[in-house]
This record gives sequence, C-alpha cells and structure tokens, in this order.
Amino acid sequence: MVGILQDKDRIFTNLYGLHDWRLEGARARGIWNATADMIAQGPDWLCDQVKASGLRGRGGAGFATGLKWTFMPKQESERPHYLVVNADESEPGTCKDREILRFEPHRLIEGCLVACRAMRAHDCFIYIRGEYVRERENLEVAIAEANEARLIGKDNIHGWDCDIRVTHGGGAYICGDEMALLESLEGKKGQPRLKPPFPAGSGVYGCPTTVNNVESIAVVPEILRRGADWFAGFGRPKNTGTKLMSASGHVNRPCVVEEAMSIPMRQLIDEHFGGVRGGWGNLKAVIPGGASVRLIPAHEAEEALMEFDDLAARKSGLGTAAMIVMDNSCDVVAAIARLSYFYKHESCGQCTPCREGTGWMWRIMERMVTGEAEPKEIDMLLDVASQVEGHTICGLGDAAAWPIQGLFRHFRPEIEQRIANYRSRRANVPGATLIAAE
Repeated sequence: MVGILQDKDRIFTNLYGLHDWRLEGARARGIWNATADMIAQGPDWLCDQVKASGLRGRGGAGFATGLKWTFMPKQESERPHYLVVNADESEPGTCKDREILRFEPHRLIEGCLVACRAMRAHDCFIYIRGEYVRERENLEVAIAEANEARLIGKDNIHGWDCDIRVTHGGGAYICGDEMALLESLEGKKGQPRLKPPFPAGSGVYGCPTTVNNVESIAVVPEILRRGADWFAGFGRPKNTGTKLMSASGHVNRPCVVEEAMSIPMRQLIDEHFGGVRGGWGNLKAVIPGGASVRLIPAHEAEEALMEFDDLAARKSGLGTAAMIVMDNSCDVVAAIARLSYFYKHESCGQCTPCREGTGWMWRIMERMVTGEAEPKEIDMLLDVASQVEGHTICGLGDAAAWPIQGLFRHFRPEIEQRIANYRSRRANVPGATLIAAE
C-alpha cells in the first residue's frame, strides 16, 4: 500500500477528476447522503462533533474549526450571520483547494449548508481567486444544480434555508487574509482590518461572520457521516484527520494527494511523489507548507512528520502542507530572494514595517545572491526581519520574515562563503584592497 491512508478512508474520491463531478456523480459517491439528518441535529451537536473530531483549519493557521464556530452568537437577531469560504488560494506552491473546486464542488456546497446550520447562518459567500476561471465555472454550475434540486436555497428539502453565492477577487495575495478578504468582499480596497473586533462579532457588513478554508468546510459532512472518532483516529493527538498534501519542485511526480496527518515527510515524498529527483541523497531543503513557512534542511526532513506540532518544534510549520522540494542543484539563496520579491510586491502598504521592511529585505537578499553584501548585513537583515515579524496587522509581515529566518538558520555558512568568494575576487581588482580587507 502506498502511504498510510487506505482508499476506503479517503474523503476526496474524485480528487483527480476521473469521475463525474456534477450532481449525479456526486450523489453516486455518497455526497448529499443523510444531510437532512445532520441538519436536524441542531447547531450544538454539529459543533460538538466537529470539535470531537479534532479538525483544525486547513488554510494554514491550524485553529480548531469546531471551537471557531462556537464564537458565533447563539441567538439569531436582526443582524444576519454569514459564512465566508476562503477560496483565495494564492500561497506560492499551494494548489489543493482548486482540485476541490474543480472536481468536488458538491462536497464543498454540502459542507457550506452544514456549517451554516451550525452557525445559524442563512447566507454563505465563497470568495474565489480571480485567476481560478475554470474552478469558478464548475462551482457555479454545481450551485445551480443544487438550487434546482432544492438541496440549498429557500425552502430546500433539508429544512434550513441557505443561499450560497460566489464572488471573485482581483488577484491580490493579501486578500487571503480573512480581514482583507472581508474588505474586498464589501467592495473596498483589500487591506486588513484591525482586530478586535473579530469577524464573529463584526464581519461582513458589520454582522457576525466566520471565515473558513475550502478544505476545512468540505470535509465536515463526511466526518459527520462516518463519526468524529473515525476522523480522530488518524494522526497523533491534536494533529488528527486526513489532509490534502502536495509537492512541487524537484520531485519526480508533483501532484496533490490525500493522506493521514502525521505521515513521515520522507515516506510522503518517496511513496506519493516518486522521490526526490536524483535520489534522497540529492535533497537540499524542503519548505513544508507553502512559501510562507521556514524551510528545513535534508537531515530534518528525513525525520519530520507532516503535522502542526512536529514542524512547529522544528521552527517551521505545516501551513497548507504544500511542500516545495529543492535538490542540491537549487540555489536556495536565490529561491528565498525570489520569495522576498513576491512578498514585497504583494504588500498592501498599510503597515510601515511591512511596506518598508519587505522592500529592504528583498534588496539585501538580492545582494546576498551575488555575494555583494557585507558580512555584517546578515545580522542586520535578521534584525530587520525580527522587527517586521509580529508587528503588522495581518500575517504578511510574518510570511515575509520567516523564509529569510529559515534560510539563515540552516544555510548561513553557505551565504558567508558566497560573500567571502565575491570579496576575494574583488581583491584582485586595482583599488579594491581596502574594501576586501574590511
């Protein structure tokens, strides 16, 4: 058997689009089965079951999904409750949600209905990345089918009115942050709001709102059908369930797979992604969870588990479980410099540390690539990164600082050697003696 998860335990049974993704095919795979029974159990039961399953947010933060739902007001009032599904998948290297939107849209729609009942909401917005054209088309077709079959909408057969609407962004990475997403959803400039107030108190149009990732919502109905204990049986404590994981870069078979949490990283790469190009001995580093987490070197990747706690203990993170694999042919300094440019480009400019710091870090990283930087600038760069980290309204400042911190944590000697080599070459140029001797 490849990996840990058996085929009978897979939630996403049409991940690769091999079967019919429309309503008839979805029903044949068990979607929309016993949905009315789940809805009839009421909000408290639904939240308790999701909490018991141990499901943590699949968008990167890893916050307990069931607990997050309970933050919504327990009583309905003149202020409507909203569910917002974050389908603005813009993290470099991440491509899991698009497979759900393309090939499992009814699983997401069913999850939206159940989550709306759990939070006493009658309205759901799915905010989809502007570049996801085919994904949006499939999703809108599936929503139309569900409305026509009276699975959702007003006076539907499940007994809970739920209106699901799709809106798309303009391609800004910052709108992946829940507060910037809400601003964009309201037609404003996509800039994060200050917290508090939190979305559960004042979200869309100042009303109670919960923002969840696509995968977090899509897995809920299957958890309820099979039981919370079934889902909690995968992985280690506090890292339970199944998870969509992917790999790009220097692997032989880049793709997206569903696997059990806590699977060893090496087993995942070797058995699902065909191994590292040139063999495991050719591995240099792995960014485990999309571009915004710190990389880990090969010797740590050999022992690491794909879960929140193990990777956090290694000063990295699971993030979206989208691994970027780099072999020894990769210039890891240039790779991180490219990510620095991305974050500089995507900064909304609202916070001074991020607006000024991301550009400064990128310019220094470019000099690190060629070796033109001064040795003292390494510590200066790390100092600036630490001042950007944790000092911005949203997480983009952290995301810009962490790849740089990970690089110097594990590959500082390589960068120092690069600077030394550049300075030794310049020493042979007339007039460069004093500069090289600094």
